[in-house]
Amino acid sequence: MARGLLVAILASSLLAAPSVGMAGEKAAEVGRESGLGAAAALSSLVYGPVKLLYATGGLLIGSFAWVFTAGDTEVADRVFTRSLRGTYVITPEILLGEQRLEFIGRDVDEETGSTQTEAVAAADTTSTTTAYDASGYDEMGW
Repeated sequence: MARGLLVAILASSLLAAPSVGMAGEKAAEVGRESGLGAAAALSSLVYGPVKLLYATGGLLIGSFAWVFTAGDTEVADRVFTRSLRGTYVITPEILLGEQRLEFIGRDVDEETGSTQTEAVAAADTTSTTTAYDASGYDEMGW
């Protein structure tokens, strides 16, 4: 009985050996990807709450700035943009340097290099339609 079990284990290991050898490169790639995923998840556990605290503080300070400037939305928007935009979760692409980590949000359009206020000033002001879609958000998701 034991001899039959030993023969079965030996036969199955010999049959599986070529597939393990061929999977060597793929196994290394899967290991690398899973390692990056684990590192990104652990990094996000530390970074995410810090970013959320920063965003919450910016929300409060921006609200006070709006109140103390008698409703000047430009001042509040600057604070909101800096604190609420940006990266909230670390991804493997950020760890590899393929994407940028932005703790402090920016209002600069990456493609044109112009700021949001410059783009609004350059737009046609004679039109009364706004750039809102049916969901209630504008083209930038706000």
